[in-house]
Formats: sequence, structure tokens, C-alpha cells
Amino acid sequence: MAGTYSPETLAELERVALEVRRNVLRMTHKAGSGHPGGSLSCTDLLTALYFHELRVDPKNPRWPGRDRFVLSKGHAAPALYSVMAEKGFLPKEELSTLRELGSRLQGHVDAGKLPGIEASTGCLGQGISMAVGMALDARLAKRDSRVYAVLGDGECQEGETWEAFMAGAHFKLDNLTAIIDRNGIETDGTTEEIMALEPLADKTRAFGWHTLVVDGHSFPALLDAFAEAKTVKGRPTMIIAKTVKGKSVSFMENKAAYHGKPPSSEELQKGLRELGVEN
Repeated sequence: MAGTYSPETLAELERVALEVRRNVLRMTHKAGSGHPGGSLSCTDLLTALYFHELRVDPKNPRWPGRDRFVLSKGHAAPALYSVMAEKGFLPKEELSTLRELGSRLQGHVDAGKLPGIEASTGCLGQGISMAVGMALDARLAKRDSRVYAVLGDGECQEGETWEAFMAGAHFKLDNLTAIIDRNGIETDGTTEEIMALEPLADKTRAFGWHTLVVDGHSFPALLDAFAEAKTVKGRPTMIIAKTVKGKSVSFMENKAAYHGKPPSSEELQKGLRELGVEN
């Protein structure tokens, strides 16, 4: 049964996601590099996790009882850094240092630099494997913490990803929830042209996961899916979130070119205007 969420809760999630999208454009433009398209597609996923779902404490990032989050698609770092800044893990002013030499905000997330990052990722396929290990560790340590991982759909062309899916089901990790950012586009084109994934939901179900397919830009749908995952026993949950590459920036939407291309100065201004600000 779908949950009922207050207008205030949904408005706050929308507010955070809007600011994160603005920051993604600013950060990648200033750095002159980065991955805006996939950062924008997973912005709502990360916002829903950090501002509704995850048990985390920005003042005590290593709190043993915390939930763990792994950004398996580590190149979407701009979105994660911005969400974490909104949550209070780092000063918002630090976002402007993305990819600078010596910055804590590297192009792919680095657990050795920024408190609150659970795993260094970027080599696709490895993040979900580490999340499986964290979920198994929580069970062995008898902690009630949960583990969440966000994967790219192009990442699901990696063999290691499916090995991790197999392990998650084999060990009956019902404290693990994976979310696939199903925007349908990777570096060089569509996933279905490059290495077809469909029927993706049927495949993950066949691998033993409780699988849900949702609108990845609907906060009620995402929150309902997270709530359902908590009720599942004896197997992990897979949320296939249908998203739009470059979401909310018209000239970036569904464009493979913006997988790893930052906005120009002109594009930055146009994108920010579409997101309700002038600079």
C-alpha cells in the first residue's frame, strides 16, 4: 500500500533536489570536466535516500549504527557531494573545489578523503560488490543497519555486477537494497544499442532479488519502494528507477554527449535559468 507523505516532506525533497541540480551545473562548469548527465539523473534518488531514508549523522560520520550507502556509479560524484553538503557533511562553499588538485572532492568519490563516503568507487561493478560485503558484515556483527547502493545501468553490462547480484541472493541479504539508475544512456549511446539489458527486471528477479520498477523522479514512488524493501525477508531488493539522463536541463536530457561533458558558460546560464536562478 502506498504511503502518505506530507506536502512539507515532499516540498523539502523537491527543494533539495533543485539545489543539487543547480550545484551539479556550477561544479562541473567550474571544474571544466565531470559527469553532469548521470549526476542529474540520480539526483532524486540520492535526495530521497539522504533526506528521508538513511540513518546517518553528519556530525558523527563513523557512527557504528549508521546505514551504509555506496555510490557504485562513482562518476556521479557531483550529485552526491552536493546532497551531502545539503545534509551537513561538508561546507557548501567546498563544492566549488570539485576536481581541484588537493581537494577532498575528487572526480570519483574517495573514502580516504571525505568523511561520510563509505567506499571509493569509479571502477564500475565494484561498488555493488562492496555493498554486498557491507551487508554481510552487518549481519555477522548483528547490527540492524541497512546498506544501499546506486548503480548505473551501463554498469550492469559488467560481469562483476552480476556476480554481486548472485552473492546478494545466495546470502539472503535482506538488509541490502540496490537502486539501478535506469536512464538508458551511457558514454557512447543507449544501453540497448551497446549491450542490451532488457528484460532487466526479469533478469534480476531470476537472480533471486525482490524487484520493483518505479519512476525514479517521483519521490512518493521512491519512498514507497524503500518502505517495501524493509518488509522483504530472505532476499535483497532491487529498485529499477526509470530516470532521464540530464533531468531538468532541456539541452542535456537524453543526450549521451553530456555523460562526461561539462556545460559551457553559455550553457551554464541557460541551465540555471531553467532551474530558476540567474547565476
